[in-house]
Amino acid sequence: MDMSELRTLLTPEALRMLDALGPIASTDAAARAVMRLRAEGHSPEFVSAVVGQARLRTRATAKFGEFADRMLFTRAGLEQATRLGVAARHAGRMRAAGIAHVSDLGCGIGGDALAFAGAGLGVTAVDADEVTAALAAYNLAPFGSDAEVRHGFAEDHAPAPSTASDSETAAVWLDPARRTAGHSETRRVAADDYSPSLDWAFAHAERIPTGIKLGPAHDRDAIPADVEAQWVSADGDVVELVLWSGVLAREGVRRAALVIRGDRAHELTAPADTDDAEVRELGAYVHEPDGAVIRARLIGDLARRLDAGMLDPHIAYLTSDSPADSPFAVSFRVREVLPMNQKAISAALKKAGIGRLEIKKRGVDVDPAAFRKKLTLRGSAEATLILVRAGDKRHAILADRL
Repeated sequence: MDMSELRTLLTPEALRMLDALGPIASTDAAARAVMRLRAEGHSPEFVSAVVGQARLRTRATAKFGEFADRMLFTRAGLEQATRLGVAARHAGRMRAAGIAHVSDLGCGIGGDALAFAGAGLGVTAVDADEVTAALAAYNLAPFGSDAEVRHGFAEDHAPAPSTASDSETAAVWLDPARRTAGHSETRRVAADDYSPSLDWAFAHAERIPTGIKLGPAHDRDAIPADVEAQWVSADGDVVELVLWSGVLAREGVRRAALVIRGDRAHELTAPADTDDAEVRELGAYVHEPDGAVIRARLIGDLARRLDAGMLDPHIAYLTSDSPADSPFAVSFRVREVLPMNQKAISAALKKAGIGRLEIKKRGVDVDPAAFRKKLTLRGSAEATLILVRAGDKRHAILADRL
């Protein structure tokens, strides 16, 4: 999207047409909408802008729910935006810490700023891209003067508290650009090329309460020692790492794993990385820790909660003789342990009448998709096949997901 397309989209006629189109989920539906609008005499530019935006709104429902129906997006902006449920957690932390105003530096299309404003916080949202800033202004318009949007660089709009009271009620939310500029196809850049730079972001976080959103795979050795590092997973996907400073960092917490499932959230916290549990023989159950727990290196704490041990010191699978019901792990009941051989596994699957098979693997050089094609899958039953290394052995564990 360029400014010309944006100006086309922001006309009353285009916005009315966009609302009238409703969801467009498939390529065929988009093609029919294009043909109909062109037959009605609309220009190619108008049709492209409206239909393209209708498709983005449909995709955005997964992140923004019903709010997507009145928002505008770019493809890259939508992909990089924080899910509204996760952003609401950020806003809740701000409010709990007594923050009254947030400067959202690198606001994108305004996902986090929407949550901040919706929580009653004053917001100044800034983005270096003119089109993106304009979309953020449209998305935040319902909040009026409580949400100001500016076009510019984070470094030029960062707040500088002049009084103690300011520093206690003002905070910064930083989402450094981790991809090349653009509104559609972008690529990741190295941490040294983030904008604003991490050195600037970390230095700023020392002066004012700050939340810095980074990718979940960010180099742990590059995390400052005096911040709280919180890995967040949403419905099974690890979506971000947030570094919290000042009053936004909880006392005694330097590692946290926040696991969100629908409307519910659960969290493991610790003052530092925790020691792993002892290795033990395979028991009656296997437990796969949530990705946020793995990233936060809190596997040992989880293992001790589940009275479980490690299958291997380098593999993030736990095992126990008792079942476990934990939001921090997916558990499997072991049926049998098979040789790591296609014929033996196929025979076991055939005998059990298994026609639907989930394949998981850790520590073994196997392509699950290619391996599946070699197996005999017939019947109405289902199971999980866990291909894993434990010490110098490779196991094929046939199990049932609990």
